[in-house]
Amino acid sequence: MRQAGRLAGRTYRGEGIVKAPWEKVWDCLKPLAGSLREKWDENVTSFEIVESITDTAGLWLRVRPCCLHETLSVSRTATPSAAMKLISPRDFVDLVLVRAYEDGSISSNATHTEHPSCPTRPGYVRGFNHPCGCFCEPLPGEPSTTRVVAFFQTDLSGYLPQSVVEAFFPRSMATFFTNLRRASTSLC
Repeated sequence: MRQAGRLAGRTYRGEGIVKAPWEKVWDCLKPLAGSLREKWDENVTSFEIVESITDTAGLWLRVRPCCLHETLSVSRTATPSAAMKLISPRDFVDLVLVRAYEDGSISSNATHTEHPSCPTRPGYVRGFNHPCGCFCEPLPGEPSTTRVVAFFQTDLSGYLPQSVVEAFFPRSMATFFTNLRRASTSLC
């Protein structure tokens, strides 16, 4: 965790090694409606693609030789209440870019956006994600091991004391990696 500089709040970064092939780890992480993420991630109750903007399979191989595939979409993610219900359920609307690279690495990058078909849901507080992401890369020479790096800077909005937010996020990140390791071997 570090102070974010020009953006309000803190940036959180977590890194973990998962003893599973990157394909299985990515199956647990990928931002798709009905994906495994909704089953294992305690901080995601639902995920939907609001608009699919591009799906560039093959195109990026010619334009950017490092990228095999790239998709751009608008998504909405809902989260449950947390911290003994001190944090109300949130919903987030993000512009999401997923990139697959020829070395087997894949990244999911997002930032807050507005979308006309995504008003705030009743009973939810609209949260804002500053630029954030998750990187998944196979470890060289270890095909059954994956390095995952996640970073985020989220404004939960509402009337939360900063101390509640700062207590919640580090614990949430640690739980994320524990649950990802478990899900990568049991669900995928």
